[in-house]
Amino acid sequence: MRFLGRLLFSWLVLAVAIALTAGLLPGIEIHGGFFALLRVAVVFALVNTFLGPILRLLSAPIIILTLGLFALVVNALLFLLTDWLTDSLSVDGFLTALLGALLISVVDGLLEVVLERRYRDPARA
Repeated sequence: MRFLGRLLFSWLVLAVAIALTAGLLPGIEIHGGFFALLRVAVVFALVNTFLGPILRLLSAPIIILTLGLFALVVNALLFLLTDWLTDSLSVDGFLTALLGALLISVVDGLLEVVLERRYRDPARA
């Protein structure tokens, strides 16, 4: 049961990160409301889980040569793939996807750290 709770927590945090990104970047839009946002978060999580490691492994030499910067390109491609797989997400182009993927990663990471810390120790809230 703990695994399911953690999975739902991560899914909701990712949905919030995507919503904030869509609100901040004019080239990214979510069509269909809250449940469409949750669908986009699920698709993005699945794309990252299953295709992300394969793409990162295949592009490892380039990632190493660019000191990790090419990983941002991989994340942008995964975000564009999510756009292609779902009708609820619309991304204007590669540069928008690059900025969006970067912003989603940063916001998701920050929210995970802050909310996880408060979840573990309610006295810090």
